[in-house]
Amino acid sequence: MAHPESARHVRPRVLRYSLIGELQVRFVQKARHSMPKPVKSEALKSKTRSAKPASLHIDYLDIDGRQVPVTAMYNPRARRIIVRVDLAAGSVQVTSPSRRGMAKALEFALEQRQWIADRLEHVAPPVPFVNGAHIPYRGREHLIRHVSRRRAALENAGPVWRRPASETLGRPEICVTGEADFIQRRVTDWLKARAREELNETALAYADTFNVRPARITMRDQTSRWGSCSTTRSLSFSWRLIMAPPHVLDYVSAHEVAHLRHMNHGARFWSLVESALPNYESAKRWLEINGPGLHRYGIDPFGSVDLDD
Repeated sequence: MAHPESARHVRPRVLRYSLIGELQVRFVQKARHSMPKPVKSEALKSKTRSAKPASLHIDYLDIDGRQVPVTAMYNPRARRIIVRVDLAAGSVQVTSPSRRGMAKALEFALEQRQWIADRLEHVAPPVPFVNGAHIPYRGREHLIRHVSRRRAALENAGPVWRRPASETLGRPEICVTGEADFIQRRVTDWLKARAREELNETALAYADTFNVRPARITMRDQTSRWGSCSTTRSLSFSWRLIMAPPHVLDYVSAHEVAHLRHMNHGARFWSLVESALPNYESAKRWLEINGPGLHRYGIDPFGSVDLDD
């Protein structure tokens, strides 16, 4: 029996649900318009190997009366059909190693509807960045408030700024000016900027402590990890860490910088992390329990999927 997470061979079957046919038709229609034209000669092989994953949006899948967003994509680097449930976005991602096998991959995903339903049972709904939304910032709940440009001018503030609880006489606020349609983008950009400032500062501080130096530091919206360290000494962090408590951001920063000394999770690696953060275990537990929930804020169920490792 094929495992939902990976199936090397999926036998074609007759479609049993009208919804499957609908999804397949829409997929084929979008594929015809979005796939590049065939390339002749030897360039075809090299281009296929280096091609980036192509994302195709497939509408919704009806699971127990719930409309679940489904995103299907072709990735030449994949070795098998992969079905993933994004617990943060409440969506399904299907990856196929070949363009011709996309319909088969989608069919396999739809056959796993009960498996998908079990994993989506306790998923909290996404929280977009809109006026009145409550989102975490540095571990504390903040209210997004849409204000006029005149208010911003009076306070000598930019398009987005933070008002502490001492000024609001309640919970702190993230104030946003401009058109309401731009709130999502402006809040996202503001959070990314704050994350870049914090993580650059903490990473460089731990680099001094560990006597190492990163080649570069970047921010991304990674869904499978909070940070990474490459063999080229490049550090990458999820900007969503700015929503976590400060000690959690510190832990991830120290963790990745420590990999510049030890590219593994051996005893010497953890000893180095502990030398800088004796209580790192509490931050690690916080991420395990609360980390996945950070991905539901400002989420677009049909947004791009980060497939890089």
